[in-house]
Amino acid sequence: MLSVLIVLPLLAAALIGFWPGNISGKLSRQVAFLFAMIIFLWTVLLAVKFTPAQASQQFTEFIPWIESLGLNYNLGVDGLSLPLLVLNGLLTCIAIYSSNESLQRPRFYYSLILLLNAGVIGAFLAQDLLLFFLFYELELIPLYLLIAIWGGARRGYAATKFLIYTAISGILILASFLGMVWLSGSDSFALLGLKTTTLPLGTQLILLAGILVGFGIKIPLVPFHTWLPDAHVEASTPISVLLAGVLLKLGTYGLLRFGMNLLPGAWTYLAPWLATWAVVSVLFGSCCAIAQTDMKKMVAYSSIGHMGYILLAASAATPLSTLGAVMQMISHGLISALLFLLVGVVYQKAGSRDLNVIKGLLNPERGLPLIGSLMVLGVMASAGVPGMVGFISEFIVFRGSFAVFPVQTLLSMIGTGLTAVYFLILMNRAFFGRLSSQVTNLPRVFWSDRMPAVILAVLIVILGIQPTWLVRWSEPTITAMVTSANNLVTAVSLNNSTSN
Repeated sequence: MLSVLIVLPLLAAALIGFWPGNISGKLSRQVAFLFAMIIFLWTVLLAVKFTPAQASQQFTEFIPWIESLGLNYNLGVDGLSLPLLVLNGLLTCIAIYSSNESLQRPRFYYSLILLLNAGVIGAFLAQDLLLFFLFYELELIPLYLLIAIWGGARRGYAATKFLIYTAISGILILASFLGMVWLSGSDSFALLGLKTTTLPLGTQLILLAGILVGFGIKIPLVPFHTWLPDAHVEASTPISVLLAGVLLKLGTYGLLRFGMNLLPGAWTYLAPWLATWAVVSVLFGSCCAIAQTDMKKMVAYSSIGHMGYILLAASAATPLSTLGAVMQMISHGLISALLFLLVGVVYQKAGSRDLNVIKGLLNPERGLPLIGSLMVLGVMASAGVPGMVGFISEFIVFRGSFAVFPVQTLLSMIGTGLTAVYFLILMNRAFFGRLSSQVTNLPRVFWSDRMPAVILAVLIVILGIQPTWLVRWSEPTITAMVTSANNLVTAVSLNNSTSN
């Protein structure tokens, strides 16, 4: 069942890209959307057949590949990766649906999106370190091209900066993975049975440093964040949806799967510093967002702040906080996708994202009243207003982290207040007041523009009211993973005490 999720987007990309003769942009979009919808429905079917009470990997597939290198085709899904798979499928559908039918080189564009989808799916499913790295790198080139070709005026600069940062990220991650396998004496790159906890603490710390910086660039965390605002500003709206909603989650997923899970001793040792790092990212991202006048750049900096909550939860490494980290990944994916979609509609209809230019867009007659209403919902969810998924995810993060790091948790909670500040600035300037004379006679917003945002808004409210629909898939896996890591740390400490 899992290989289908990887083969289908690759097949669709080849079909669209290499089909003989001319294919219109509309037909390319329809074919890409059809395949993306099939992939999404397949992830839903996977969730239906998934057994939440089973903490271990399910639907596993294993095929020997390059045995001399210890590389095998090893796939599996658990409560950590399943919600991210479904999120990726949904947002890929939305990104394709929201793409402009008249864009240039549509066959290449949709082929790249499908390749990107395959790379992300493979990374979430891989149960082999080297296989994960191959899929992790697979998404690099498609995203670079999607920004460099269909981006804004400074797309070359933004795409090159993204490429350099992500290439460095990959180098560090690969070096850490190789070190884990070679130094532990393992004969393969398989996650199961990797004996990294037998390594000396100093060695674990060096390997974990590579993991932290590598995935910290991808998340991104301060000070490795500077590529993200440029990439978001220059990327088209559908690509920003995928970048914020899915691709950043590869970084947080990597921290949980390969950092906290494989190197628990070093993770526990560095946990206070990681929690402090999370506070810096939360406050820095929030303060930078307040200073922005570009709506898209403000949402981009807000992502940096909200991703810091995930690091805080992971550093505490309690079952509750780690569950909150998973929920925050899904919550941020939905909310950031909604906000970027709405900013894209505003830019398309008003011709500007500058808060000094646009205002009064909630005008019921000549403005964008429904878009403004959805934006109100989106910023309320991002600010953690009760009744929406943003509140419950942040609440679980703070509740689970407070017992371990009370000071860092309280400081991170300031970020929630700052979120309300910069999004109130956005709403007050762009949507309230008298309609600006510079943006009068706005084109009509069709339901085709509204529908993706409405779907995301409904999900944000439903999961906020009924979060157990999301929690039930992940809780057994997360509890087992954290308990296992804590037991390994305890066992190693007892062995060291006995030896001494």
